[in-house]
Amino acid sequence: MCTAPAVAQTEHVQREDTLEEVVVTSRSAQKRLQEVQIGVEKVEVATLAKVPALFGERDIIRSLQLLPGVKSESEASGGYEVRGGTAAQNLILLDGATVYNAGHLMGLFSAFNDEALSNASLYKGLVPAQLGGGSSSVFDISTRSGDMQDYHFAGSVGLLSAKLSAEGPIQRGRSSFLLAGRRSYLDLFLKATKDYKNNTMHFYDANLRLNFRLSPQDVLWLSFFRGRDNMGLDELMDMKWNNTTATANWLHTFDDRHYANTQLVYTDFGSDVGIDMLNIYYTMQGYIRHLTLRHQQTLQPADSHRLNIGAESTMLWLQSAEWDINLLHQRERRRAWTNAAWVNDEWQLAPRWQLSAGLRLHTFSVLGGAPYYEIDGDGNITKTMNPAGFVKTYADLEPRLSVKWAVNDRHSVKLGYSRTSQDIHAIRGNSMSMPFDRYTMTSNLVKPEQADQVAVGWMGMTAKSDYDLSAEAYYKHIRNVYDYRDGKSFFSEIEIERLLLGGKGRAYGLELCAHKNTGRLTGWLSYTLSWSENQIRGINGGRWYTASNDRRHDLSLVGIYSLTPSWELSGTWHYNTGQALTAPSGKYEIDGTTYYYYAERNGYRAPAYHRLDLSATHTKRLRSGMTRVWSFGLYNAYCRYNPFVIRFENDDESPSGTKAMQTSLFGIVPSVSFTLKY
Repeated sequence: MCTAPAVAQTEHVQREDTLEEVVVTSRSAQKRLQEVQIGVEKVEVATLAKVPALFGERDIIRSLQLLPGVKSESEASGGYEVRGGTAAQNLILLDGATVYNAGHLMGLFSAFNDEALSNASLYKGLVPAQLGGGSSSVFDISTRSGDMQDYHFAGSVGLLSAKLSAEGPIQRGRSSFLLAGRRSYLDLFLKATKDYKNNTMHFYDANLRLNFRLSPQDVLWLSFFRGRDNMGLDELMDMKWNNTTATANWLHTFDDRHYANTQLVYTDFGSDVGIDMLNIYYTMQGYIRHLTLRHQQTLQPADSHRLNIGAESTMLWLQSAEWDINLLHQRERRRAWTNAAWVNDEWQLAPRWQLSAGLRLHTFSVLGGAPYYEIDGDGNITKTMNPAGFVKTYADLEPRLSVKWAVNDRHSVKLGYSRTSQDIHAIRGNSMSMPFDRYTMTSNLVKPEQADQVAVGWMGMTAKSDYDLSAEAYYKHIRNVYDYRDGKSFFSEIEIERLLLGGKGRAYGLELCAHKNTGRLTGWLSYTLSWSENQIRGINGGRWYTASNDRRHDLSLVGIYSLTPSWELSGTWHYNTGQALTAPSGKYEIDGTTYYYYAERNGYRAPAYHRLDLSATHTKRLRSGMTRVWSFGLYNAYCRYNPFVIRFENDDESPSGTKAMQTSLFGIVPSVSFTLKY
């Protein structure tokens, strides 16, 4: 297990599982050693915010990509891939609400404002039973509670966006608020130019959290998040997408060993794309909506046991984002009802043995009210149905297990197994997440995606916790992996289930990490060696083929140096093997038109990717009580032009008759931002 190194400061916060104020210190190597769950990253928001970032925007999602087992989709994407899975197989929760396509400006920045965040945990496929819905990983993020005693304000201005935040008591000692907002102003620069003044490119996001101490035993908190992007090219094309979440959480404490959480959660993700072609305006609209009621109770019947029991019920509405061309019938609106119940026990078996074991029962009921189909082996519809009630119900038992053996005070060994499933599937036209990806849900034809993973790991540290090292190996088998049929793509104008073929996948690898935890220089080095493959009948001749997200080697080096009490320097260097891609094996010409022949799916590699980022931060406490922060950065400091898109063109002068053309997105990018806090 590899997490960000601890920082020296402490913070007074209100814990959500008790009603007393406690002091939470940053995680140390000893706490990482004591963690029973294998494959979990307890993310230090404050520490990860110190690493350099694109355009100076501190980004918790991009910071994840510096951890072992986590890879970036591409330079322009905020999507991340975990242990051989795709970004679509990650579940992102913000205060218990699902967030889809959590990125601004096509993924350049994440949708999460670090000023509003408290803590986060990334479960790399081995998750406790109370979490479910992502076959690859679960990223569980919590927003901060506002201070119930004093008011605090902060403002930040960077190259592309500005941020404001405020928090404080509503009724001192009994209730509080936290409000954080961010907006880009790239559109203001565009309006000042002659060629791009009619283009649109901006985003905003806002977080609001209200906490109420209703009684010594009861706390109610309300959380709201809204993020929206708007991009447009004159009168040719416009794209809009948004995320809205709302959570109401009631915490009731029965006694020191028993408390309950009840949540009502709403999620709404929508995308709206329009394009003008030959004076005909085509649109593509899609949405995913959830309404969830969740209840769980945590009991500690003995000092050696901590039990979590719960259940949840969710209504789902989904519309596939497909082109609305001449009012064709291919646009799909689907409904479903999903339920889950679980039990999870953390048990101290013996002084050196600790166990986390759980079982989750998950059901998914496909509901009628929309067309469903039966298709043949070539993807042709043989029967159309429009049922009114239940179409089909799937039920799965998902066992979860993690065992830790403390060899001694400085070394531990962990072993884990987990089964996870997923019912919302994103079908992508390329290897990068887009806000207008086509989504579908489990149906009579599309089955739930299910992953079984086993992992074994070791962690050790030095006597004074100055350094720690860890190693984890994993193997994952995935059922019902879906990919496009040969010759079909995102732009095919037919029902989405006719485009897909299902099969199986496998992923395995080794993750290594080393931390330096103390001194003026802290940081970590992480390395991942991994394989990811799919086998789908009808694709690549039915043979195993390299998945599009397979990259053999992934290396990250992070250093944070305290130069003086005011100046802090940081740098990251990242390297990964080039992405797998499908290239033409030959070409032929018919009536003057060139056609390419593809013999193998993902049989080639893009060039390797590597990049150095640097930053410097100056912090000064002013006599007025305010804190001033200047941040300077260099993204891609040695100006490496990494591949973003690779396309193939005719070249009659080359022996193959084809040449590869690389498009790069960024050279060196400087940044500066200014922040005031009170």
